[in-house]
Amino acid sequence: MVVELSRNFLGAPRFTAALTLAIIGTEVSTLLITNLIGWAGLLGMLATLVVLAALSLVAKRGEIEWHGLLPISLLVFVAWAGASVFWSQYQWATLGSVVYFGAVTMLGIYVALVRETIQIARAFGDVLRVALGLSLALEIFSGVLVDSPLPFLDIQGNIAVLGPIQGIFGTRNLLGIVTLIAIITFGTELRTKSVSKGLGVGSLILGGIVLILARSPIAAGVLFVVALAALALYGLRRVTPEHKRFWQIGLLAATVTIAGLAWGYRTFIINALSASAELSLRLRLWREMRALIPANNLQGWGWVGHWRQDVPPFQFFLNFGSTTPASGLNAYLDIWFQLGLVGLFLFVGLVGLTFVRSWLLASRQRSVVYAWPALVLVVLLTTALAESSILVEFGWLTFVVCCVKASRELSWRKAFAAIEPPPPIEGRRSAL
Repeated sequence: MVVELSRNFLGAPRFTAALTLAIIGTEVSTLLITNLIGWAGLLGMLATLVVLAALSLVAKRGEIEWHGLLPISLLVFVAWAGASVFWSQYQWATLGSVVYFGAVTMLGIYVALVRETIQIARAFGDVLRVALGLSLALEIFSGVLVDSPLPFLDIQGNIAVLGPIQGIFGTRNLLGIVTLIAIITFGTELRTKSVSKGLGVGSLILGGIVLILARSPIAAGVLFVVALAALALYGLRRVTPEHKRFWQIGLLAATVTIAGLAWGYRTFIINALSASAELSLRLRLWREMRALIPANNLQGWGWVGHWRQDVPPFQFFLNFGSTTPASGLNAYLDIWFQLGLVGLFLFVGLVGLTFVRSWLLASRQRSVVYAWPALVLVVLLTTALAESSILVEFGWLTFVVCCVKASRELSWRKAFAAIEPPPPIEGRRSAL
């Protein structure tokens, strides 16, 4: 009887909804948690969430269709990161990072399995409203009420001079990235009428204010890309099915053309976004990373996620200018550095397949909620050119959720399984 009650409790919709909120909330506020209670507290919370998610999956195992469920590309990439323990230059650091990476991956898979896309978007919306509201409140407290930075929260208190602000995310760029995802989520909630109009409009205003105050050049550039992607999706969803393929090809050609023009006028764009100082720092970091990559070009130095300044080769980047980088500030180069060309190939294949699936779903399905994963992926994959946030914590959790949801809807394994084999020749003869 106790087992039955536990199964009913752990598999109940209210429990899965609450656990989903706890998972997203923990991952979006990892910096705040570690600043307040340290890594031990965060790891304890993460371990508790993993245990609860595992028990919940066991309780709901009969309700989940497991065939062809998990994308092979995701499993292979995570397995390669785990295998890097064997050749890592810092095996204990890699082992701990792989366990942490696997835990976040498992939580992302759990969220994608037990909740529908609209429910996931609502959960993200609820969490991000609190995160942005808390960020703005702390910035007002620091910059207006006490007029002093809050070093233990990495808040500089610049709101009185209209930014840049960091909120609970440590840097203006990370705040800008999360805010863009929040704006997409709030817009989706408003379009699907899953929240009241007042709450939806108020949330968008909050997101707009935070985005302006963040003054992130990366977020400003990505906002333009997201706007173009949203317009493209809006047009594709209104094209007749027989003409949609031609429009998709035309859109791909236009994307390549725009990317080429952006590269050709990159200096003008960088100056317009006031990003020359940040780009100089990144270029210097990337040159030094490229100098170290050939030492382990094929397999990489070993997975570590967040850079560890206490082990080589990351010790070489100490006192890098005025800061010590916590990542490669480019997810693709960071993967090449840590997991080699093999890891880079697997990662590009993973993100490419995930984006194509999500984009096709967004352009084919009638419900506007399917546009949410596609536009969120636009944010993650574009910012990956200048940040490595997609590889850790909230960024990786969000990507895994989008990846698994897209795989469930457009799985080639499920498609093959749905095709019943023809009856044996003997059976057909007897029927005749």
